[in-house]
Amino acid sequence: MEKAILVGTELKSRATDGSESLDELVRLTETAGAEVINTMTARLIAYNPATFIGKGKVEEIAQLARDLEADTVIFDDELSPAQQRNLEEAIPAKIIDRTRLILDIFAQRARTREGVLQVELAQLNYNLPRLTGRGVAMMQQSGGIGTRGPGERKIETDRRRIRDRIARLGKEIDGIRRERETQRKTRGELPMPQIALAGYTNAGKSTLLNRLTGNKAGVYVDDKLFATLDPTTRRVSMPGGGQALFSDTVGFIQKLPHQLVASFRATLEEIAATDCVLHVINSASEYLDGQRRTVVETLAEIGAKDLPVIDVFNKTDAVDPYRLAVLKKDFPHGVFISALEGAGMEGLMKAVETQLSSVWKPRKLTLPAGKESLLKDVYEYALVTDRSHNEEGGTVLSLMATDGNWARIQKKVGSQ
Repeated sequence: MEKAILVGTELKSRATDGSESLDELVRLTETAGAEVINTMTARLIAYNPATFIGKGKVEEIAQLARDLEADTVIFDDELSPAQQRNLEEAIPAKIIDRTRLILDIFAQRARTREGVLQVELAQLNYNLPRLTGRGVAMMQQSGGIGTRGPGERKIETDRRRIRDRIARLGKEIDGIRRERETQRKTRGELPMPQIALAGYTNAGKSTLLNRLTGNKAGVYVDDKLFATLDPTTRRVSMPGGGQALFSDTVGFIQKLPHQLVASFRATLEEIAATDCVLHVINSASEYLDGQRRTVVETLAEIGAKDLPVIDVFNKTDAVDPYRLAVLKKDFPHGVFISALEGAGMEGLMKAVETQLSSVWKPRKLTLPAGKESLLKDVYEYALVTDRSHNEEGGTVLSLMATDGNWARIQKKVGSQ
């Protein structure tokens, strides 16, 4: 197991406390499979363009790495390629930054073809500007039979190959995006509402989806950051009748690398295409406010800021009664649950139905006797919650449907 020293930074001109981000870096490092042997925070007047931190702090870290025999030093910010090279020359350990660490975790966790492609694209976009000509091997001229001139240096060949691979990955992911757009259009005509579970990583989204499906969702759950990356959609029975589609999504995090946001945009855009978002919040986290703010900002970045959102405060089983009372007072419209123990699920589902009713509106429809063949069309476009017969032998339906689907049903019924 690699031994790692973690380095956080704070600007003296700002009143922000970097402890939250550094604590999170500890969990990220452990999730990646390394052992944290020391953490430190550098307070800076300004960031050093050459080494990110000051010369004195660089020397201090170098000596600490020698004393503790550290394999890796991880910075809690993204380093420029030049800063990383200069730090590697001064510190006898591998230097990586927060972005690289998160990319490594995503690479470990990606399971589907789409996830693997998205992570590889993000890694290549990160690595390309960091490809340098250090060492003889990277500077060797390469040529072949029939090649004119001295040929390309190996570093130029490597860069060209990476750019070609980035272009190919981009095309494949664009194809996936087009497929998703087609699927979304098809789902838009489904007789089922669609709800996205979004939230900070490790807030309990996968546990909640498993709970909603009676533990039939089969979503992997672990007390680690980014335990699941690939989106999972499952049907969930609603209290008022019918079913809805609930989708688990990748967790958000502070300083989420822009390479990942760009690469996973096709996946994240699934959230923006739903009827409602359940913002799952870890009510036991001491950094609740910052985590909640990060999710709100990320939702806005992917075009989902105008969607109806229900704040779902999870893990109430791990919160003391006083803190829970304060949270309920501060967030009177929130829903408080324990997905692990099943507490509060009835209230959550009622809140979901109430929210959906503004889009999936309750309707009444009576099909005269002899028109039973139209039932297939009704079930195709509506969420039927009750069905009975009147004295004339007609079929009386209570249903929920969007305005668009209701118009389709009325057209079908009227044309018969």
